[in-house]
Order: sequence, then C-alpha cells, then structure tokens
Amino acid sequence: MHYSVKNLSDLQLEISKKISELNIKNYSPNIIAVSKTFPIEKIKPIIDYGHIHFGENKVQEATDKWTQIKEYNQKIKLHMIGKLQTNKVKHAVKLFDFIHSVDSIKLAQKISVEQTKINKNLKIFLQINIGEEDQKSGVKINDVLELYNECLNLKLNVIGLMCLPPINSPSEILFNMIKQKNDELKLNSLSLGMSGDYPEALKVKSDFIRIGTKIFGERN
Repeated sequence: MHYSVKNLSDLQLEISKKISELNIKNYSPNIIAVSKTFPIEKIKPIIDYGHIHFGENKVQEATDKWTQIKEYNQKIKLHMIGKLQTNKVKHAVKLFDFIHSVDSIKLAQKISVEQTKINKNLKIFLQINIGEEDQKSGVKINDVLELYNECLNLKLNVIGLMCLPPINSPSEILFNMIKQKNDELKLNSLSLGMSGDYPEALKVKSDFIRIGTKIFGERN
C-alpha cells in the first residue's frame, strides 16, 4: 500500500473514532486532500484508491496537473482553496467545482460573469478573515452579510463559510463563531480545519476539512 493511501486510510479511521467519541450521529466530513505543490505521481495513488476531493491554491498549477485527469475521471471534485485573483477567474471557473475563497464583491461579480458564459454553477464558500490579519484574505465576519446578499443577487451558489484561523489561536472558539454566523445565514456547509486543527472542526461538524501534509507528507 502506498504511504499516501495508508495515511489517508489512517486519517479516515482517526476521524471516525473522534466523531464517535464526540457522540455525533449521521456525520461524515469530506476530506479535501490538499495536493498543492505535490506532483501528480504523488497524488495518483489516492486517486486510484478512489478519493475524489482535492484542493489546489494556484490556478496555473492546477490546470497543468488536473485538466487531463478530470477529463477521464469525472468523479473528481477540485477545490480552489487559495486566494483567487480576478484575472485568473476565467480559467478557475472552467476547472474547479468549488471555490472556498470568495472574499469580495468584485471577485463574486467576475465569477458570476464567467460561469454564466459556460453555463456552470460552482459551489462557493465565502472566506472570513476571522483573525482580521493584514496578510490574510477574507472579509470581516461583521461584513459578510453584505457580501452574501450581493452573491445572492448575482445568483451564485453560496453553500457556506470558510476561514483560516491565526496560528496558535483558539481554533475551537473561532470555529464556533463561524458556525454561528453560518447558521444565521442559513447556510448548510462549513469549510474548516486543516492538519493541525481538524479535531476542533469536527466539533462544529465541518463538512469539508482540508488536509495536506498528514496525507502526502512534508512539502519541499
């Protein structure tokens, strides 16, 4: 068994165990295997294993790696999890199924225009800058309603909220804030948790957790 398949399989067991310890019923999160920077030969074993959710954060890299694979494996769902520049939206809309990083009205407008052209309806997460960090993208939690309403006007399919908490922050408290806001907006999905803090994300029943190093090993 390839090490990435073993890592993924161990992670799935670990998650099931944590969910049962939390006594949460009927909950099974989707693991987004964050494959950014890893070459396709490192990713292929878990594609062959049947894994379908993959995350990339650069449009050009994703296009080079995934265009052909997605043509013959239609089950694969590709998630844009990095900052999306408006000049890359056209290519992103063609390739990705989910965008987790919508953080401005300008970006939302551009996605709306490009997906209408090709009759596609991407699933969208709005990114919250929960720590209000200058170096991070995302809208402030108190400003998300305005962005959400604009997305509704643009007929975007917003399914939930996403955030990247500050390093060494109390993830559990921040995830609860995001969950509360998600519920207020009556959204069904959450994109929370990475290799370091996914157990906290399970407590708020995040639908997607984004895991890279725990599956593929350390990045170069």
